[in-house]
Amino acid sequence: MSIDSESERTTLEVGENSDEGGVAKRWFRLVFRSIKAHPLPHIIGISAGNVFSLVVVGFTIVLGRVTDEVIIPGLDGEGVEGRTILGGFIAIVIVGLIRGFSVMLRRFFNFTAVEKTKQTWRLSIIDHLLDAPRANYWSRSTGELLARVDTDVETATSVLMPLAFSVSVISLILVSLISLLIIHPFFFLVALLLFPALAVLQRFFVRAVEGPARRAQALIGEVSEIAHESLDGIMVVKTIGRHEQELERLTKSSERLREERLKIGWQRSVFSPLLYHLPNFGILVLLMVGALLVENGSATVGDTVQSMALFMILTLPVQILGFMFQEMPRSVVAMDRVDEIFSIEKVQYPKEGEVEKPVDVIFDKVGFSYPAENEEHLKQIVLEDFSEKIVEGESVALVGSTGSGKSTLVMLMSGLVEPTSGNITLGNANIGLLGPDFVSDYIAPVFQETFLFASSLRENLTLDSNVSDSEILLALKVASADEFVSQLPKGIETIIGERGVTLSGGQRQRIAIARALLRKPSVLVLDDATSAVDPKVEAKILQNIKTETSCSLLVVAHRLATIRLAERVIFLDDGKVVDSGSHEELLQIEDYANLVSAYEEVTL
Repeated sequence: MSIDSESERTTLEVGENSDEGGVAKRWFRLVFRSIKAHPLPHIIGISAGNVFSLVVVGFTIVLGRVTDEVIIPGLDGEGVEGRTILGGFIAIVIVGLIRGFSVMLRRFFNFTAVEKTKQTWRLSIIDHLLDAPRANYWSRSTGELLARVDTDVETATSVLMPLAFSVSVISLILVSLISLLIIHPFFFLVALLLFPALAVLQRFFVRAVEGPARRAQALIGEVSEIAHESLDGIMVVKTIGRHEQELERLTKSSERLREERLKIGWQRSVFSPLLYHLPNFGILVLLMVGALLVENGSATVGDTVQSMALFMILTLPVQILGFMFQEMPRSVVAMDRVDEIFSIEKVQYPKEGEVEKPVDVIFDKVGFSYPAENEEHLKQIVLEDFSEKIVEGESVALVGSTGSGKSTLVMLMSGLVEPTSGNITLGNANIGLLGPDFVSDYIAPVFQETFLFASSLRENLTLDSNVSDSEILLALKVASADEFVSQLPKGIETIIGERGVTLSGGQRQRIAIARALLRKPSVLVLDDATSAVDPKVEAKILQNIKTETSCSLLVVAHRLATIRLAERVIFLDDGKVVDSGSHEELLQIEDYANLVSAYEEVTL
């Protein structure tokens, strides 16, 4: 299946699942989760918003009273007492101060609550991903996961920004309705017709926008995935002249994202004017109704001004409420995508007490196979019935053709994946039960593809552990990295750039070996970790490890010189152990002899 067709299939599937649960119900769950995580700032923000609502209604009452008792008598020439004017002035100032203070509290604590929620969800996503089984990454790209942590969290929490204000709008509407009913039933009737109309419009808008919003969120992950792949593999893109194809992939995906967002934009362009201008339409109706009521003496000018002021004040809050309704579909869709990460079952390992430092690594009928894609496909068996023992201080070479299961065995041994059958025992403990965090204290794997952080060489070596300079220098010496490190501009304090870009491939591998040695492991595992190093330097490194350390050594070997340095060789073929013994003993096996002969020819 092509990349484009696969993307289209994923997008369609996401769109088809858009009706799971009501948008409103999912929105309530989203809000409740945020409030539950950070109740105090939410409660203060919402409480301040409700105070704002009461004060706003109070302001309109003061405005109506000032109109009837100060402005109208003044215009009619009846005269107004100074204390009445002063009282109106003081009332307006007090209401204004309380209103301003409540706005400040609402904005500050609501913003605090939203940012804390973002932090909580992002940390939780990262925590889930770090503790998820490695198999989880086989079906998810880095770009997609980055989109979940960044874009999806931002979109999910966007609906929380107007939350306190929107809640205050609801209370403001309720208090306003009561106030209008007290003033005159006709004013109440105008409001009673207006607000249900807003609710109906909102419902139509949510239904129209949810599908495009869901597909757009899925496409954001796809665009991120393509961009990440293109940039991460920039050397390959440039060297094979694929920049036009990569640009075309990104263009097509971006175009689909653009189309979905334009659909959302079109719906907003239709509904937003209606949502925003309904309160203004209500003001015009109130003006006409109020004029008739004042004329027949059923209401005063102040009553009409108070009612119109309420609707004028409601215009902006209703717009904010409309914004929340617009963001609601996008937010719940993004939260659904975040929940997909939260639904990943984290690998739970029992807490170990005092565990003796393990000595031997025992493989007991270990097998591993990748799960079948569907019922029509068979499981891909990678390793089968592997039973071996690596004793303390022993150096073992793992030899086999490509695809024989060598790297899989290293991942199993490191606790990165769990065997589908059998057990791996570290000392007297099962690696599958201990998990990678404990196993990493005793088994240090170094892979062919090294990863270095964009920080100093010292930070890459120590990884924040308490290591002395003398220990660092010894590890660098064992890894034959001391000479080139001493020639760097600032030695071990040199910043080496992202992924160690300022170092050569062989230098990066030697730094990775030194980093592993600093952990003082019981077993050092080199999975083709010296492939970019000169054979003579490789032999020196392996010899240094044997003489300068007490750890056992397992080497995935592709060079005859490396194989000869090992005390024992395990020969793998098609996921099974053919034989185990010294290099000279295994030369009696034709397949082994042919393989190492090929290695020797390549080396020469």
